[in-house]
Amino acid sequence: MLHIARWKIILIITVCVLGVFYSAPNMVGAQARSWLETLPGWLPTKTVNLGLDLQGGSHLLLGVDVDTVIRERSDDLVQTARPELRSAKIGYTRMVAIPGGMRLQVTQGADMDQVKKILRGLDNKLDVIVSEDGQTVEATYTDIALREMRDQIIGQSIEIIRRRVDETGTTEPIIQRQGDDRIIVQLPGVDDPERIKDILGQTAKLSFHLVDMGTSARDVRSGGGTRVLPMVDQPGQTIAIQRHALLTGEMLTNAQPAFDQGLPVVSFRLNGIGAKKFCTVTRDNVGKPFAIVLDDEVISAPRINGAICGGAAIITGQFSVQETNDLSLLLRAGALPAPLNILEERTVGPSLGADSVEAGKIASLVGMALIVVFMAASYGLFGVFADIALLVNVALILALLSALQATLTLPGIAGIVLTVGMAVDANVLIFERIREEVKQGRSAMSAIDSGYSRAMATIIDSNLTTLIAAIILFSFGTGPIKGFAVTLGIGIVTSFFSAIMVTRLMVLTWLKNKKPSELKV
Repeated sequence: MLHIARWKIILIITVCVLGVFYSAPNMVGAQARSWLETLPGWLPTKTVNLGLDLQGGSHLLLGVDVDTVIRERSDDLVQTARPELRSAKIGYTRMVAIPGGMRLQVTQGADMDQVKKILRGLDNKLDVIVSEDGQTVEATYTDIALREMRDQIIGQSIEIIRRRVDETGTTEPIIQRQGDDRIIVQLPGVDDPERIKDILGQTAKLSFHLVDMGTSARDVRSGGGTRVLPMVDQPGQTIAIQRHALLTGEMLTNAQPAFDQGLPVVSFRLNGIGAKKFCTVTRDNVGKPFAIVLDDEVISAPRINGAICGGAAIITGQFSVQETNDLSLLLRAGALPAPLNILEERTVGPSLGADSVEAGKIASLVGMALIVVFMAASYGLFGVFADIALLVNVALILALLSALQATLTLPGIAGIVLTVGMAVDANVLIFERIREEVKQGRSAMSAIDSGYSRAMATIIDSNLTTLIAAIILFSFGTGPIKGFAVTLGIGIVTSFFSAIMVTRLMVLTWLKNKKPSELKV
């Protein structure tokens, strides 16, 4: 235990120097940080990211319109049931969508058992009930099916919101469910909340349709296979398109902003099935306009000049560069399963954060000062070694938080303060063990060797159990709990290194240089 290999000494010193080096940007003010950004790229310039409670930002409460999706599912049931009933030659007088299902009125003499079989075949989660007169059938989703549908929609919405927010470069957003149909989104340091709201507010359902140039307004009102939608690039104008979508956004694998003939466009690529369909559609409809629909608006209706069979194409329109970036982001992240409504918006100012950071600094400094005085008074020179290792530990924590770009929240500051208090535990165990060995009459070399070797098992056990607790908190916790777990876990690792490796190096260096005949611990 008393011998440390040369490569280990070099490694310990290198880690300590790098820790101080990478934590240094956190010690300077805002003006100095802007100057640091002008330094070469290999120099450390990253600082710890502050959370919403420390630096301010946007707080959004979103409502998920689950009922719209359920209505769409009901409409799909009606559209799917029509051809099934026709092929089975079952007559009906009326078929409409109702909340959570559909209602069907069959003609006299219809085979009700066959009708129920067809309706159950549409979805095995439907509950089919026949009225007392034997003419009306209702097929509705069960309560369990509706609950599963709601949970699935909320889960998909959270995942897609997270993708969209991550694409904007926002660091460590907090996105979590609240209640049955609400989602909380907290965005630390967001300086353009309106853009975030625009990105989150779009469902981003993309589809491609052929334009129906010969359809009259009356034909559209009477239903059929045509619908009229507004055109984005021609305000006030509408265009008739075929209701059936030839391609959908689910077939996209990538979308990126690009330029075509000096104009900003969106370049996209389709998967294998989409590329094959796109090739067939463009080959069979050369010369016809092809509408690109996003959230029930035609963003572009270019004319097909030839077959496009490579699986890659572009979306043109009167776009700005920012609009192509946002549209590409939405298409990459995917379409929301349900529309989102902004129920509450709050802008959290940085004043609370400044007070919290200042209070955290004071708490940390007071705690460190008390620990430094206690260790020096209790263990003399050995306590000073522990104090130096404690400073190295704090530098390593800041360096790792900066390098990982982890977000520091108010609970995270509490984790750092707790780590500072726990950081000297290992040294206390070692020094107390050395004291016992000295009282038993052992020499300085033997006492130090025994102190480090015998206390090691206890130190590993105590740090390992705390690290397991931090991992569990990080795995199952959300938001502030994760912030606390991150700083606690990093602090455990750095304190183990500083308490064992750094102090041992200092103690052995002093021991070899001074060669004391007795130890005063």
